[in-house]
Amino acid sequence: MAEPSSVTFGELLRQLRTDTGLTLEALAARSGIAVRTISDLELGKAQYPRAATVSRLVWGLRLQEPVKARFEAAARGRRVAEGLPVGGTAPPRTLPRDVASFTGRLPELAQLTSPRPAGGGVVNVHAIGGMAGVGKTALAVHAAHQLAPGFPDGQVFLRLDAHTPGRQPVKPVDALASLLQTAGVDTRQVPPGLEARATLWRHWVAGKRLLLLLDDAVDSEHVRPLLPGTAGCLVLITSRRNLTALEDAHAIGLDVLSAQDAAGLLIRLADRPGLDPADPAVAHIVHLAGYLPLAVGMLARRLHHSPAWSPADLAADLAQARDRLEKLQSERMSVAAAFDLSYQDLTQRQQRFFRRLGLHPGADTDAWAAAALDDIGLAAARRQLQALYDQNMIGEATRGRYRFHDLIRERARALAAQDPAAERAAALGRLLGYYQRAAARAESRLARQTRPQPVDTGSPAASAPGLPGLAGRDEALAWARAERANLLACLDHAAAGGEHARVVALTAAVAALLRLDGPWAEAIGSHAAAAESARHLGARLGQANALDDLGTAQQLTGDYRRAIQTHEAALALYRDLRHRLGQANALSHLGYAWSVTDEYPRAALALHEALDIYRDLGDRLGPVDALNHLATVLRLTGDFPGAAKMLEESLGLCRESGNRQGEGNALVYLGAVRLRTGDYRLVAQALDQALVIYRQLGHRLGQANALSYLGAAAQQVGDYPAAARAQQEALDIYRDLGHRLGQANAVGDLGIVHRLTGHHAEAAGAQQEALGIYRDLGDQMGQANALNELGALLRIGGDPGAADARHQQALDLARRIDSSWDEAQALAGLGRSDLAAGKVAGARTHLGQAREIFQRIGAPEAPGIAAEIDALGAPGGP
Repeated sequence: MAEPSSVTFGELLRQLRTDTGLTLEALAARSGIAVRTISDLELGKAQYPRAATVSRLVWGLRLQEPVKARFEAAARGRRVAEGLPVGGTAPPRTLPRDVASFTGRLPELAQLTSPRPAGGGVVNVHAIGGMAGVGKTALAVHAAHQLAPGFPDGQVFLRLDAHTPGRQPVKPVDALASLLQTAGVDTRQVPPGLEARATLWRHWVAGKRLLLLLDDAVDSEHVRPLLPGTAGCLVLITSRRNLTALEDAHAIGLDVLSAQDAAGLLIRLADRPGLDPADPAVAHIVHLAGYLPLAVGMLARRLHHSPAWSPADLAADLAQARDRLEKLQSERMSVAAAFDLSYQDLTQRQQRFFRRLGLHPGADTDAWAAAALDDIGLAAARRQLQALYDQNMIGEATRGRYRFHDLIRERARALAAQDPAAERAAALGRLLGYYQRAAARAESRLARQTRPQPVDTGSPAASAPGLPGLAGRDEALAWARAERANLLACLDHAAAGGEHARVVALTAAVAALLRLDGPWAEAIGSHAAAAESARHLGARLGQANALDDLGTAQQLTGDYRRAIQTHEAALALYRDLRHRLGQANALSHLGYAWSVTDEYPRAALALHEALDIYRDLGDRLGPVDALNHLATVLRLTGDFPGAAKMLEESLGLCRESGNRQGEGNALVYLGAVRLRTGDYRLVAQALDQALVIYRQLGHRLGQANALSYLGAAAQQVGDYPAAARAQQEALDIYRDLGHRLGQANAVGDLGIVHRLTGHHAEAAGAQQEALGIYRDLGDQMGQANALNELGALLRIGGDPGAADARHQQALDLARRIDSSWDEAQALAGLGRSDLAAGKVAGARTHLGQAREIFQRIGAPEAPGIAAEIDALGAPGGP
C-alpha cells in the first residue's frame, strides 16, 4: 500500500502563507522576522528554525489548532501529511443570529437544505427572490444555521446593501475586499482591481467547504465576481430581483406567508398570553397586513408594547385607516419606505408605468389593459410588465396576468395620486374605453340574440389601443371570465364617477357574461343602474336594451311577474322607437316568461310575433330562442309532435350557423318532449349530446337542465340510483346559481325517486319543499306536479281522503292553465284514491278520463292507465 504524500516544514510554511494571501514582506512585517530568513526556511536552506522563530511565525500566520500543532511538528523535523486542511486562521463564522420566531417556509427550507449534488465541479447556488419585506434574509439566515455543520471551513455573511436606506450598494470590488479580509488576508495584501481580488478569492476558497450568504444583491452582475470557482461551497443569495441571468442558480421565489403561518408569526412576536390563532381579529390583522412578514412583525410588536389594545382594537384601527401603510411603521422601519427603495430601482419610464398600473380599479391586468393605461404599444407593455415582475414589484398569478400585492397596490396608487389630475383622467379614460370595446366584442360572440345598436358614448380616444382578437365564442368567454372582476370594477368606477354613458355601454357589454355566470341578483342591480343612467341621458334605445337585460336577469332569479313588467316596459320603448329587432327580442323574452307563468295563449302569440319579425329582418340568432320557447309552450299544452317539429327547425338553424349554445338548448327541449312521448332511448341520446356541448362551453345552467332531464329519464326506466345522482348534481348547480325554478324541479324529481324506492318520509319532505318554491314563484304547473305527488304519498300512507284533496287541487290548477298532461295525472290520482277508498265506480270514471287525455296527447302513460281500468273488471261494481 502506497504511503501518503507529505510536506516539509518549508513547503508547509509557503503553503500556509500563500493560502492566507500574504507576501514574504507582509509575513515579515507581521512576525518581525527578516524576509531573507523566511525565504531560506521556505526553500529548505534552514531546516530547523529556533522555537522563538516558530512562535513568531505562528502569530504572523494567525494559526489555530490543529494546524498550529502540525506546523510546530514540521518545525521539529517531522514530515506531515499533505492534503489535510491547511487554513491558517480559524474558519470565519459571521452569520447573523437566527431568530426563535421564525415561522413557516417549510417547502422553501426543504429546497435549501436538501442535498443537491453539483456535478462537474459546479458550485451550488440558491437565489432567493421576492418583494420587499417578504422575509428573504430571515429564510436565508435560518437555512444557513441549519446547514452550517456541513461547511467546516466557514460560514460567511456579506450584506450587499442594494436596499439599505442612506447607503449605496456595495460594489463587487469592495465586497471582494471584505470577503478576503474575513478569510484572514491581510488588508495590505488585498490586491487592487476587481479581477485580481476575484482571482485571489477563488484561490482561497478552492478546495474548501464554505457557506457564503450574499444578502440583498442588486442583480446577477452584482454577485457574479463573488462566486467561488470550484465545487464544495454553497452560496445563498437574496435579492428583490429575479436573478435570471445567473447560470445554474436554483431560483426560489418567496411569496407572502399563508394565513395560518402569518397568524402564527403574529402570536409568536406579540408574545401576549391568551392570543389565539382562531381569534377572528388575529385573522383580520394578518389579512390587512397582506400576510407580509415585515408588516405582520410590526403589528405584532405594536400588540406586544400596547397591552391596553386588544387584537380587535388593532384590527379595527387598521381597517378604518385611510392609508394602511401609515400604520405599518416602527422606529426607523417602514413598509412604505421598503417599497420606495424598490421603486427607486426602476427607470423613470418604469416608474411611470408602475404608477399607471396603480390607477387600475381592478385586481389584475394583462398587457392589453396595461398598454391602454400607459398609452404604449402591446410589445412595450409586455416588456414593462416583465421588468416589474423581474424586480418583484408585481406577481404573475397565471400566464400573462399580473397583479400587485395589496400593500404595493396602495403604494402605487399613492404615488400615482401625485401625478397631474389630467394625466390620471386620460389614463383611466383609455383603460375604460379599452374594456368597453373589448367587452363589446366578447359580447357579440356570446350573445344569444342580436343586440340593437348600443348608444355611442362618444368617448373612444383617437389613440385608442388595439383589441384582442377573440376569434370565436370559446376565446371570447375565456377572456370575459378572466376579466370579469376587472370589468365589474371598471363599471363600479364609472358609476361612482357619474359616467352615465360609460355605465350603459359597459353594462351592455357584460350582459351575456352575467347571464351565463351570475350571480343574477347582482346582475339585476347592474342592469337597473344602467337603465337609470340611460334614462338620465335621454338615451331611450339604451334604456330599452338595459330593461330587456334586466327582465332576463329577473327571470333567472324566478321573479317572473316583475320580469314580465320589465320586458313590457322595454317593448313599449322599442315600439315607440319603431325598432323592430328590439321588439322581437322583448317579445321572445315575454313569451318565455308567460310560458313559465302558465299563460300559454299569450306566450304563443308573443313568440309567433317575434318569429315573424326575426324572419322579416333575416336575423339568424333570434329565431332559435323563439322556436325553443314556442316548442316548450306546445309541449306543456300537450302538442308533442308540434313541439318536436319546432325543435328540429331550431336544431337545423343552430347547426347551420355553428350556434353551439342554441344547439344545446334545442337538444334539452327535444329531450323533454321525448320524455313525454316515452322515447327514452332518444331522450338520453339528445340529453347526452346537450351535456357534452354545455360542458365544453362551461355553461353551468345548461348542464343542470340537461342533468335534470337525464335524471327524469333514468327514473322512468327504473334506474333509480342514476336518477338520484343526476338530480342531485343538477340541484347542486341550481342552488349555486340561485336558480329557484331549477331547484324546485330537481327537488321534486328527487322526491319521486324517494317515493319509488320506498323512502316516503324523505319523498314527502322533498315535495313540500318543491311546493313552497313553486308557490313563491307563482308556477301553477309546478304546484300541480307537487300536489299530485303528495296525493300519491298520502294514498300509499293509508289516507285516501287527504290524497283526494291534493289531487283535486292539482286538477283545478291544471285546468286553469290548460295543461293536459297535468290534468290527466290529477285524474289518475283521483281514480287511485277512489279505489283505495273502495269507490270502484269513481275510480273507473276518473281513470277513464285520464286515459282519454293521455291517448289524445300521445303520452306513454296511456297503456298503464288502460291496464288499471281492465283490472277493475266489468262496470257495475260498487
